[in-house]
Amino acid sequence: MKIVIAGAGAVGTYLARMLSNDNQDVVLIDPKEKNILRLTSELDIMTLLRQPTSIEAMKDAEVHRADLFIAVTPNESENLACAMLAKQLGARKTVARVDNYEYMKPENLQLFRNMGVESLIYPELLAAEDIAASSRYSWVRQLWEFNGGELLLLSVKMHDAHPVFEKEISNKDNQLVGHTLKAIGKLHGHNFHVVAIKRDGETISPNGDERILPRDLVFFMTTRENLTEIRRLTGKDDYPAVHNSLIIGGGKLSVRASWKLADIHDSVKIVEPNQRRTEELQSLVSPKTMILEGEGYDVDLLNDEGYGSMEALIALTDNDQENILACVAARRRGIRKTIAQVENLDYFDMADDLDIGTIINKKMIAASHIYRMLLKGDVDNVKMLAIGNADVAEFVVKADSQVTRKRVMDLHLPNGVNIGGMSREGRSMLVGGSTQLQAGDRVVVFCVNNTLRKLDKFFK
Repeated sequence: MKIVIAGAGAVGTYLARMLSNDNQDVVLIDPKEKNILRLTSELDIMTLLRQPTSIEAMKDAEVHRADLFIAVTPNESENLACAMLAKQLGARKTVARVDNYEYMKPENLQLFRNMGVESLIYPELLAAEDIAASSRYSWVRQLWEFNGGELLLLSVKMHDAHPVFEKEISNKDNQLVGHTLKAIGKLHGHNFHVVAIKRDGETISPNGDERILPRDLVFFMTTRENLTEIRRLTGKDDYPAVHNSLIIGGGKLSVRASWKLADIHDSVKIVEPNQRRTEELQSLVSPKTMILEGEGYDVDLLNDEGYGSMEALIALTDNDQENILACVAARRRGIRKTIAQVENLDYFDMADDLDIGTIINKKMIAASHIYRMLLKGDVDNVKMLAIGNADVAEFVVKADSQVTRKRVMDLHLPNGVNIGGMSREGRSMLVGGSTQLQAGDRVVVFCVNNTLRKLDKFFK
């Protein structure tokens, strides 16, 4: 596919690298020479040192042949203008990054489609949704909902704390550790599936002989009614419910997160050191949110504001190291649920080793939204997981597609692919080897090691 990207910032650079590695024909347009030079030396892509809104630059990039035009510059107005120009010049699909929540309202999306912008992406809003979903339960590392929340994919760490904070890891209440998936399936197989395990930095698609070990991060597919059983079996009954959350940092993501968290938590507080920003936040955040002026590492301030009674700490500053350390400190103080924004991909392994909790990466979240537009199958949702080399996709099964012709066990799906669950006529259920998929089914697929693109031929 030919893909033109306007903007070589954090999101544009990540997309260019990901798509280039996927052997796509990528053209990147940016007016800053330092951005262009860095990527030209790293990637096999075409670059143009031009203003993205230049019609001549668009023509030089051969936008008329583009299967997808992506506008992700820091300027919202420029992104919309680029996307509209690209559509008029012949681009097949267009997507623009925006920062205005009003634009994302369903009643306004058609307005932008009429102007030539097929899809809008608001990374902070998408990230806030992930934060809210993952903060519902202190014992869950990350959680993704499908079919209105009736079908769930969740990851759970097989211990209570990182060994740097305690001498021994106790799994005495964990009824899964040490057992093979085959043995677990005989007892509980109808209630959940283990679709993947992350161990020693590697995410694997396990077979029935694989054992769950201490320190494993286990990915479960289940229905909502069986969530409490997974909690019991993983020994997490002592983890508290989340009622009060503290956000460190008062940026755009914190604003959007405050609105999402206000719907599920009793109390939300934001700590922000800049006085002017704290005044601005008063009119931007949810009415349930309290704004505190101070540093996120000011222990006295945090203690005065009930630090010890918080069940969730969410570090969303622009400094990855500060976010990671804030979560480490919170876990040492007994706060079970910690979430950190980590934008530098090089820090992921360190964050995982320190067991800081949930990792939020806006670049990957934005890329997930855009990547689904490249797939030929009818894909409703894609999640690129920051915590493992894995993707999750929700496919809508088409009539006469390959997956409808045989049982799942006979489809010979690529190695690393695991169909965990589906919804049929509004009812959520798990998928087994003997399941026969039908047209209209919404199927949730877990893919390890870049196998997502290999599924196109099965679902198209």
